[in-house]
Amino acid sequence: MPEKAIDTARYPFLRRCLLFAGLTDGQLGEALALLSATRRTYARGEYLCRTGEQLARFGLVLSGTVQVYTDDFEGNQMMMANVTPGETFGESLCYLQRSAPHLYILTAGGAEVLWLDVAPFRHERGADPLVHAMFSRFTAMLAARALEMNERIQILSKYTLREKLLTFLSGWERRCGQKTFQIPFDRAALAVYLGVNRTALSRELSAMQAEGLLEFYKNSFKLLF
Repeated sequence: MPEKAIDTARYPFLRRCLLFAGLTDGQLGEALALLSATRRTYARGEYLCRTGEQLARFGLVLSGTVQVYTDDFEGNQMMMANVTPGETFGESLCYLQRSAPHLYILTAGGAEVLWLDVAPFRHERGADPLVHAMFSRFTAMLAARALEMNERIQILSKYTLREKLLTFLSGWERRCGQKTFQIPFDRAALAVYLGVNRTALSRELSAMQAEGLLEFYKNSFKLLF
């Protein structure tokens, strides 16, 4: 579908992004104009970036889910990121003007994406206070993403499936701030995200529930320890 201008009133998730958090309506409008923001709607399973392609702009998910994947040397699919409303993807690749030869990006079930241009950050920033302010927010967003990737490494570095699950679920419990919480994955997607076999994952979750470590129903979990 064609790109469309953004109606900020329709998208409360905009201000969940570090790039726009706390801005007034006027400031938000100026920031979106600076970054040449345009909205595009994608169908289920549609590619936003194929292997080896270079992103001209980075994306902010307005609705739906966007997923970033890579394939290992045996051809097994691995999910690198699950991007939900208010979150971004492709910032570093876009800013550095690099392609990722092993990455590809597509929607999980359809999505609306706000595409943003980093060109104002690459050029001489001069005395423009808006550009300076937005560049500071952009670098803070990149720093936060680095911390998120460190958390992902902590999960994947665990030796056993149970350790991966406990690390992953404990992180989501902290993020949500309550014992009962929902994760943005069905069982198949969670297996891909953790890099494990789906059948083994279901079996381990059932065993953990039988042992009184957790309760779950579909993508809702409650830790009991």
